[in-house]
Amino acid sequence: MKFMGNGVFVSVIILVFFQLNGNVKCQTTTAVNVGALFTFDSVIGRVAKVAIEAAVADVNADPSILKRTKLNFIMQDTNCSVFLGSMAAFQLLERDVVAVIGPQSSSVAHMISFIANGLQVPLISFAATDATLSALQFPFFLRTTLSDSHQMAAMADVIDYYNWHEVVAVFVDDDHGRNGISLLDSQLAKRTSKLSHKLALPHGANASVISDLLDKSREIGVRVYVVHVNPDSGLEVFSIAKQLQMMTSDYVWLATDWLSTNLDSSPTVDPNLLQTLQGVVGLRQHTPESSMKKAFYTRWRGLQKNGRVFSSLNAYGLYAYDTVWTVARGIDEFLKEHGNLTFSFSKRLPNMNDSTVQLEKLKIFDGGRILVNKLLETNFTGLTGQVGFDSNRNLVNSSYDVINIDQVSIHRIGYWSRNSGLSVVPPEKLTREQQIKSRVDQKLNNATWPGGKTEKPRGWVIASNEKPLRVGVPNRVSFPDFVTEDQDTHEVKGYCIDVFNAALNLIAYEVPYKFQVFGDGRLNPDYDELVKMVSDDVIDAAIGDITIVTNRTRFADFTQPYAANGLVIVVPIKNMKSSAWVYLKPFTAEMWCVTAGFFLLIGVVIWILEHRINDDFRGSPRRQVFDAFDSSAIFISGLAFQLYLRQTVREIINLYHLFNKEDTVSTLGRMVMMVWLFLLMVITSSYTASLTSILTVQQLSSPITGIDSLITSNQPIGLPGGSFVHKYLTDSLNIYEGRLVSLEDTDDYARALQRGPDDGGVAAIVDELPYIEEFLSQHTDFGIAGHMFTKSGWGFAFKKGSPLAVDMSTAILRLSENGDLQKINEKWFCRTGCLLRKGRRSEPNQLHLVSFWGLFLLCAIFTITCLLIFLFRMVRQYVQYKRKRRQLLAISSSDQTPHSTSGLSRVVYNFFDFIDEKEEAIKKMFKPSINPHPPTNDEIR
Repeated sequence: MKFMGNGVFVSVIILVFFQLNGNVKCQTTTAVNVGALFTFDSVIGRVAKVAIEAAVADVNADPSILKRTKLNFIMQDTNCSVFLGSMAAFQLLERDVVAVIGPQSSSVAHMISFIANGLQVPLISFAATDATLSALQFPFFLRTTLSDSHQMAAMADVIDYYNWHEVVAVFVDDDHGRNGISLLDSQLAKRTSKLSHKLALPHGANASVISDLLDKSREIGVRVYVVHVNPDSGLEVFSIAKQLQMMTSDYVWLATDWLSTNLDSSPTVDPNLLQTLQGVVGLRQHTPESSMKKAFYTRWRGLQKNGRVFSSLNAYGLYAYDTVWTVARGIDEFLKEHGNLTFSFSKRLPNMNDSTVQLEKLKIFDGGRILVNKLLETNFTGLTGQVGFDSNRNLVNSSYDVINIDQVSIHRIGYWSRNSGLSVVPPEKLTREQQIKSRVDQKLNNATWPGGKTEKPRGWVIASNEKPLRVGVPNRVSFPDFVTEDQDTHEVKGYCIDVFNAALNLIAYEVPYKFQVFGDGRLNPDYDELVKMVSDDVIDAAIGDITIVTNRTRFADFTQPYAANGLVIVVPIKNMKSSAWVYLKPFTAEMWCVTAGFFLLIGVVIWILEHRINDDFRGSPRRQVFDAFDSSAIFISGLAFQLYLRQTVREIINLYHLFNKEDTVSTLGRMVMMVWLFLLMVITSSYTASLTSILTVQQLSSPITGIDSLITSNQPIGLPGGSFVHKYLTDSLNIYEGRLVSLEDTDDYARALQRGPDDGGVAAIVDELPYIEEFLSQHTDFGIAGHMFTKSGWGFAFKKGSPLAVDMSTAILRLSENGDLQKINEKWFCRTGCLLRKGRRSEPNQLHLVSFWGLFLLCAIFTITCLLIFLFRMVRQYVQYKRKRRQLLAISSSDQTPHSTSGLSRVVYNFFDFIDEKEEAIKKMFKPSINPHPPTNDEIR
């Protein structure tokens, strides 16, 4: 400890450890001396002094405890000083005290615990919360208040409940402050959070020092502050924060139990002070409601009215009261078993002739260890609830109220206990099952935050106008469409920049930023170094075409990938050999199916149009079916003719007559045939051109056909400069580094591949798929060998733990879902590369249906129109035919009585019979006759 440097105290501590037998002095059992050490003039001390005096009076007045033995309390003021507190401890120990209540300060408790160890006097503190005092190093120290180990667990649960991941701690640089914040750091680490910064205040720091520390902390960006100071001076932190405009809605202020202690101790709280504390969330030591507690509060108010106390009662006053009763019960049990209290002189201490300290009066309490054990066995109900100790010498009842200051008053928004965590139900009212459920389902009531807002603050600010986000971007030389700096305007632009800006626009808060270009503009920058700059705090983020690989994730947090990625191999290509089914490749499957469908459609329509007037389309059903499909065989004949003879339309028609004996005689049939011939000429011409291109298309000419042949080959490999590809090929694929050739731009790619390995070039190039697609859209002499052999993506890099990385990932997902990401991609790359990307699975030079759907649509409309005209004529002729038949029926003999049983099905049947008749037969029916044969009833129907 720092305060152990004083030579006098070191000597004292060393010597008091020697427990030598000397003269024995017995303290009479009619009065037992008990000491008390605390700071009288302090927030806690002013309340504790009155509470201790009240407890002593109650103990001495209670005949059921200590019987005729009275407690004689001796109080000493430590003045909140380690030095003065140590001197006060020696003065107490000279008075043969069997126990010391206190001290109030954890720093003083550390020093006096060494003295208590040496003289074997139990030290029972009602206010020293430092968890390290519970160590085995101090066997004579007991704590009758809650340990900071529990308080920091409660604070960490509150922080985790609101999902804050970074915290700034404000604390006094002493044992109590340092050890408490260290515990908080450990508890946050268990909940995936951390202390990003610590503001250590010197003891007794003035306003200027506090202001400077708080002002500098604003540059960090974290806006969640945990204040762990002492009750007497802590309010100044909030007053200065108010002056620095740090009590606004962007900030979160959390306080340990010192704040509730200060506020509870004030008889009247200044409304202006509570206005300053608006939105602060803090902890208060929880004490269950009971009739005993209510009675003591009533008694305390009476003391206030009588002018005996000027402070209100706080939790430490209740613990001080129960501490006196704990000591009294322990002494009572000791006296029942062991009788008198004895002390032994040390022969060594008086021999310190060189010391100016009077040590000859110091005595060792012989029953100290026994009394400690009796105290640890304490079990009773006091003002603070059940009083007892666990195996770590901490109170068994460890719980806190979670308070929130709002509307110039203090509100309780929940509870915390080590068994149930956060809950809106008091811990003492929770059953075992409810405690387990509460630990899983943490709850707090709604809180109000600084600025009066009820919405939970983010707890961090990534940047401000005064200090914008420093965003590093690579200044690419090759593939500038992805990201680069314009050399004339110095504007940073590209596909990646547009994605970044679009994602940033979807975030609910403003993020000022400025770009910092990385690279000299002559060579592609090293992307590993760019990401490393983020972790070194040179920049706050790195955006661009940055591939997410394992070694980079050690330095930064990456967003959700916004572009799929992977490595591919590019090699030269040559003419492709033909195959037995190459004639099918010019058309896609959809094109073949639609063309065949039209082949059937035209055949059926022509048969319908020719059947009534053309003898070539009549006969047996088998022949008519054959004639119907044979009528459209012009497709096959014309196709063959165009492929091999390349003749005119007239010659196509002649070829049709060569293959087909039938001829079209109707006007509508000839019109349909002419439209079909026109469509056929376009399709066959396109088919011929596509087949010619396919027969001369190129294929890979390199012996490297994939990743396996790349590894086994000993030929040089080209790769982009500044990329992770070099490290991947050497470390992951174990390719000899001497084979790798760094290339800077697309021209270098093309030249190196064209020259080949025998002429100082390379056999293949390995690069990421987006770059290669862009390269191949401009250079058709090369192709991709094999398949993509890695899968990764591009993302934006942020500092470790940066919440902006999470929000940007969410924004990128939204861009992908609403289609904006695809629109940005098309904006930059569909000028030349979209067809390549969309049709990667199609054969080269294939003809798609989308290129001909207009012609097919016109042909279908014209054909169906002709068919409808024909049907309209037939219906009109059928009506005339029926009318003529009825007239003939009227002229027939009167003995024939018509009895029609016509129906819809009969009409339809007669209509189709009418259509099936030859046109000449129908016309004969309309000619006048001398002796007309009267129609039958069926004819009438």
